[in-house]
Amino acid sequence: MTSFLTDHFLLYNKTAIALYEKAAKDLPIFDFHCHLPPQEIWENKPYENMTQLWLGGDHYKWRLMRMHGIDEARITGNASDWEKFAAWAETVPHLIGNPLYHWSHMELKTYFGVDQLLSPATAKAIWEECNEKLKKPGCLPRDFIKKSNVAFVGTTDDPVSTLRYHQLLAEDDSFNTTVAPTFRPDGALFIERPAFTAWLEKLSDVSGIKADSFSDFLAGLQQRVDFFHEQGGRASDHDVQKMVYRETTKAEAEAVFEKRMNDESLTEEDIISYRSFLLKELGQMYAEKKWVMQLHMGAMRSNNTPMKEKIGPDTGFDSPGDGDVAEGLSRFLDALEKEGSLPRTVLFNLNPKDNAVLAGMMGNFYEAGVPGKIQFGSAWWFNDHLDGMELQMKMLANVGMLSHFIGMLTDSRSFISYERHDYFRRIVCNLLGEWAEQGKAVNDEEFLAQMVRNIGYENAERYFLAR
Repeated sequence: MTSFLTDHFLLYNKTAIALYEKAAKDLPIFDFHCHLPPQEIWENKPYENMTQLWLGGDHYKWRLMRMHGIDEARITGNASDWEKFAAWAETVPHLIGNPLYHWSHMELKTYFGVDQLLSPATAKAIWEECNEKLKKPGCLPRDFIKKSNVAFVGTTDDPVSTLRYHQLLAEDDSFNTTVAPTFRPDGALFIERPAFTAWLEKLSDVSGIKADSFSDFLAGLQQRVDFFHEQGGRASDHDVQKMVYRETTKAEAEAVFEKRMNDESLTEEDIISYRSFLLKELGQMYAEKKWVMQLHMGAMRSNNTPMKEKIGPDTGFDSPGDGDVAEGLSRFLDALEKEGSLPRTVLFNLNPKDNAVLAGMMGNFYEAGVPGKIQFGSAWWFNDHLDGMELQMKMLANVGMLSHFIGMLTDSRSFISYERHDYFRRIVCNLLGEWAEQGKAVNDEEFLAQMVRNIGYENAERYFLAR
């Protein structure tokens, strides 16, 4: 059966079609947040089959296969790659209404020329056709990036990384896409985790500053910020599961650090005090470098303890939390503002109930000459579907300024997930076209086309590269 995808997919009015063809279709991609491994980009190794390319590490798909009743052996277990692909093919027909139903078929069509619906009946033929194409030129990791017209890739990197592969890619004149590191200091902030002391040793080794004291620890982090900046880093990223903030002195944070180094138990208040101080300290470092700070808020992680113990974290057992973010976020941003060191900041929420909170929070902080200094980030994770994207943009437009929005990101580990940008852009074109044709906005095709270009690419380029 031929797939449902047409040239006018998700474009339901004439203005939307015109905007897509004129402004969105051929835009480059500025993918400012993803989880692509820079080593895989550098090594550019071929994939043996579609399971390795398409299902490996993709907890979005794993989660849905579990919901469909697929046994774990055919998801993350010891089943063959073909059996895992077949399990995904069994699942896909039941995903109508889920973005993976759209994305999967878009990826098959764009990268492999497959315009059939994936199902148990078509699985074997699609598996063989795609695997054959993977053996041919044009299907290596860098080829997928080039085919997708990606100008910028922002990876997610631990401060203790040597960034060796970023350096190698920067020196490779044959590869034109910029691959920049993003500073992700979870190891420093989650002091309560068992791995904290081992991470601290790595920080000491890579920074050359022995973290025997809290001041030395902060100096080591500053050294890594400086190093990331030298290697082209222009952004940080933070996993903020609960946005709780309280004003904390360095002496208070240092006392918590010493307790942890002495293997003493930490209270919830200790953790909040330490993390609040360090977040503010890091924010000041970012502001000094003119970096962008990204806050991904509200994930409730590893809900299934037996499965976490069996196959590890980040394997598809996370969900949106319902903790309040407004007060803590306001206090945190205001604390930096009072110091004159609030960096450009992108706010992401996992629970759509917080859409109004973040859209409203944007307007509380500004900087002359910096349009959209505080951003309400694109619909994230459990929200990055058609309805979620529209809800996020409508709220942003209703209480803020959609025209300065920095747009979509993949947040993915897959080299063929760039179709998500096309998905997003189609939704943008359709929304603007709908408003124009309903008389809710100016029906000026050139003006709206430039707005599409801005949201689809140009705003993000200016924002992250301070242009």
